[in-house]
Amino acid sequence: MTHILAIDQGTTSSRAIVFDADLTVVASAQEEFPQHFPRSGWVEHDPEDIWQSVLSTCRAALEKAGLEAKDIAGIGITNQRETTLVWDRETGKAVHNAIVWQDRRTEPFCRELREEGFEAEITRRTGLIADPYFSGTKLRHIMTETGADPAKVLFGTVDSYLIWRLTGGKRHVTDATNAARTMLYNIREGDWDDVILNRYEIDRGMLPEVLDCAADFGTTTPDLLGGEIPILGVAGDQQAATIGQACFGPGMVKSTYGTGCFALLNTGPDLVESQNRLLGTIAYQLDGTVTYALEGAIFVAGSVVQWMRDGLGIIGAAGETQELAEQADENQEVILVPAFTGLGAPYWDADARGAMFGLTRGTGPKEMARAALESVGFQTRDLIEAMHADWAAADTQVLRVDGGMSASDWTMQFLADIIGAPVDRPKVLETTALGAAWLAGMKAGVCPDQAGFARSWALDRRFEPAMKDEVRDARYAAWKDAVARTLTSR
Repeated sequence: MTHILAIDQGTTSSRAIVFDADLTVVASAQEEFPQHFPRSGWVEHDPEDIWQSVLSTCRAALEKAGLEAKDIAGIGITNQRETTLVWDRETGKAVHNAIVWQDRRTEPFCRELREEGFEAEITRRTGLIADPYFSGTKLRHIMTETGADPAKVLFGTVDSYLIWRLTGGKRHVTDATNAARTMLYNIREGDWDDVILNRYEIDRGMLPEVLDCAADFGTTTPDLLGGEIPILGVAGDQQAATIGQACFGPGMVKSTYGTGCFALLNTGPDLVESQNRLLGTIAYQLDGTVTYALEGAIFVAGSVVQWMRDGLGIIGAAGETQELAEQADENQEVILVPAFTGLGAPYWDADARGAMFGLTRGTGPKEMARAALESVGFQTRDLIEAMHADWAAADTQVLRVDGGMSASDWTMQFLADIIGAPVDRPKVLETTALGAAWLAGMKAGVCPDQAGFARSWALDRRFEPAMKDEVRDARYAAWKDAVARTLTSR
């Protein structure tokens, strides 16, 4: 058994990638699934769509690789975090659609928590803030709306749901990184937090067992993939990307550009209490030892390009955006604040909505495309600035990037320009799946240890900042002014 199967279950699609022991991609398969938007600011997935897309891509990837279950040393799972599922503990049937991390429907309850002063308790215990982004209030909403009996249902993030299905209902488990994103888990004590559970009226018996990122999560039933395969690695997508980028040293930072953008700064054994609305979280947990991180979450990155394609219809494919941006009129300073589902860190304004500034009669698709790509760089600088303010040891002299948008040279050059620091793009862009694969392969004994894996990280290209300081500062000031005009709390 010399291969690893990585499941990368994302917000808009599921992928399965087969790696060999050298962590080289052998074969992959990807499948999109429907998004459901019942109301403005609400986002749901059909859990069966998630499951079927994972199962079919796993089978397809194994077939493409010419491998069978007996050839796979282990499965690593990485997943969209915070997305919340509740299912019948006997049948596996979901009692409600999965409520996606982007969903904002629980803002009234979060506002209630803030007004009563409970947010300080949430932050002290979980590292998080009272925001609809996280799983806890979503779980409360599902239980309240459905009236489900806590004794008959189970709660889980996507990883837990997949493991339960893959093991035929034998294992109800999660890992520390996913648990840390529920707003129910005490990241200081390493256990579900009874004070928060009581406030949300959530039964502890619904919750999964929390394990290390590399652990025995169970074994697949033979009927699914043609044989039993151990599940040995699990990490939420952004933590998996941090691992895949080999950001194992305190002070190292990575930023992943997928549907959203997520920057994680490794703070080692120190749980930094942010004064700038960043999140304290678990970067990874290995051999019972927790490594912490500061995280900044941006809700809209790659999805701004999807909006241009599917909403505005001004591009036919995502790759056209860069070409348009390159041809834009440099004299037009158009700024897009893509608050389609509110603004994330460091603003945390759930009610903010998108806005575009600086439009003229001469503004067209080219200028809009440039503004869309630039919005990702501006938002990343917001996070970098907050990290520097929060932790003196922050080493953001180099930013490691990954995810779909990092393939755009134009976007990465603007990112380097606006943050005023080099941006390193690795040879392997699929670092999220790579991180999950390494966890499983390391646990199975077929992949190198942490130090060996870190040495294998390879640079594809470094983007050096070329923008003059005065231009950089003026552009960023214009962005900050646009955001201020968008915030509902201004």
